[in-house]
Amino acid sequence: MTKEKKQGKLIVFSAPSGSGKTTIVRHLLGIEDLNLEFSISATSRDKRGTEVNGKDYYFMSAKDFKNKIKNDEFLEWEEVYRDNFYGTLKAEVERIWALGKNVIFDIDVSGGLRIKRKFPEETLAIFVKPPSIDELKIRLKKRKTESDDKINMRVAKASAELATAPLFDTIIVNDNLDKALLEAKNIVSKFINS
Repeated sequence: MTKEKKQGKLIVFSAPSGSGKTTIVRHLLGIEDLNLEFSISATSRDKRGTEVNGKDYYFMSAKDFKNKIKNDEFLEWEEVYRDNFYGTLKAEVERIWALGKNVIFDIDVSGGLRIKRKFPEETLAIFVKPPSIDELKIRLKKRKTESDDKINMRVAKASAELATAPLFDTIIVNDNLDKALLEAKNIVSKFINS
């Protein structure tokens, strides 16, 4: 990936699970003027439910994922659990740039910061913060998609993730969704048009 050619911008959204980042990203994707395309992550985990390869994730075996790491095909990647990898393929970003669009990521904190380090000028890294850990727990419980143990695990991880917020370019506190959506649109619009 060369930096010389004029390319689109990279918009990174990171947050603890339950902060509302996915809702914000989906909202921004619907705003035509922002010219955004979603970066589909690669993973070595199995498909869940109605997930579709090439739409929700690029699904591949752990062996294939490791080969792509060896071949330097990832912009960023992480082994979340043993042989359970997630990452952003360089080819995915190049595909979106070839369309003349800006790339938007809904990605974990460490992956978001790695992209920011690799492309400091082209990247806007936004951290979405819940109003509180207690509110985060309430939101995760309302989803009714995970056990109490899993929720407690996510809440514990959230504390560590919240500590990284100052490393991002900007922080949006999602205590009011309409306000957060407007703030996100204004921040992204200003960055894209700068």
